[in-house]
Amino acid sequence: MNACNTSLRRFRGEPDVDLLFLPMTCKLGNPDENTTFRTMESKMTRFQPLGWKSYELIDSGNGEKLERFGDVILIRPEVTAIWPKGLPQSEWKSSAHAKFEQTDARTGKWKQYKNIPTTWNIGYSMKKGTLRFNLKLTTFKHVGIFPEQATNWHFIAQQVAKREKGAKILNLFAYTGGASLAAKAAGADVTHVDSIKQVVNWTRENMESSKLDGIRWVVDDALTFVQREAKRGNKYHGVIMDPPSYGNAPGKGKWKLEDQLNELLSAVSQIVHHDSFLVLNTYSGLANATLETLVTHYFKPKHIECGDLVLQSQTEQYLATGSCLRAW
Repeated sequence: MNACNTSLRRFRGEPDVDLLFLPMTCKLGNPDENTTFRTMESKMTRFQPLGWKSYELIDSGNGEKLERFGDVILIRPEVTAIWPKGLPQSEWKSSAHAKFEQTDARTGKWKQYKNIPTTWNIGYSMKKGTLRFNLKLTTFKHVGIFPEQATNWHFIAQQVAKREKGAKILNLFAYTGGASLAAKAAGADVTHVDSIKQVVNWTRENMESSKLDGIRWVVDDALTFVQREAKRGNKYHGVIMDPPSYGNAPGKGKWKLEDQLNELLSAVSQIVHHDSFLVLNTYSGLANATLETLVTHYFKPKHIECGDLVLQSQTEQYLATGSCLRAW
């Protein structure tokens, strides 16, 4: 039987994170036999970015969210926004430039109310420069950025700063590369992996707009790439992962997170240094305790932060967009 002593305290953490700390000292094994002790600080956390100026969640509710990206205001579906809207519907429609309307399970079309540029640019300020993102409307409702991820960009920059210059960072399922840009701006040697070439090209444009260079681009299946890196003996000081809930892996058939996350984490554990850090984001509904159990099994970290990625609206709603785990 295992026994854990816990103490609970809440305080304001980093500028962009509201933390509920749950330090745990766990006694592992049968108390009547030889036991081992492992001390791990585990924090139940609400990850909320507070540094945005060019993005804001204006309102949400009734399965939708009203957001501002620079000067462009959009209405997009949001299944977790099950509460009533804070603002009247007339205000939503009068302020929005466009609304995304779903046509099937994965795609849809934009209904435009006002003129929108084909592409536009927003920035996010970090200690070592401004990350810039080129945005556009897509047929799968996204515009090229997940604003809630800004909280992770600060954590990544802090972890890179603790290591020698040129720390090797791997970003898997990297999309348009906010984490890659943050790591590179902090001085890391970054490898960016995504299976879609057009998305990798999009990230390259973001890198150039951010006045950065030198990111290594890899168009490949994430698990396949990690397994190859293990065979090559390559190691990383940090790994960032944002695996999809489901999809099609090139040459490997269907991907389902619940079925393959265990294999992915096992493989990643073979390519990290003993003092590495890990960021794992999921949008699948997997419980935070499940993520913590998996990561603790494969990585044996000293510290874990685990909780919801959250955006707060102007109307004071907390919109949970996914789960996040950080380990180091």
